[in-house]
Amino acid sequence: MKEIKFSQHALLKIDMLKRHGIIIEEDFVKKAFEHPDKVERGYKERLVAQKKMSSDHVLRIVYEEYVDHILIVTLYPGRRERYEKD
Repeated sequence: MKEIKFSQHALLKIDMLKRHGIIIEEDFVKKAFEHPDKVERGYKERLVAQKKMSSDHVLRIVYEEYVDHILIVTLYPGRRERYEKD
């Protein structure tokens, strides 16, 4: 598997979420990326991996794929009802 790197923005986002009481560890992000519930195209044709975090929330991971690595651009929690449409 390619090396997973975090953008400065993604690291700042993890820190900002932590200050708001939402703890998301880098290891969890990597595991969620490696085993997503779904992947879709997002803004600017970036890819978005999604993983269930709880009964109410998912983690959305926006990333870009390069020849030698994956760059996590940003991440954010979202409500399952918004992103899981059956």
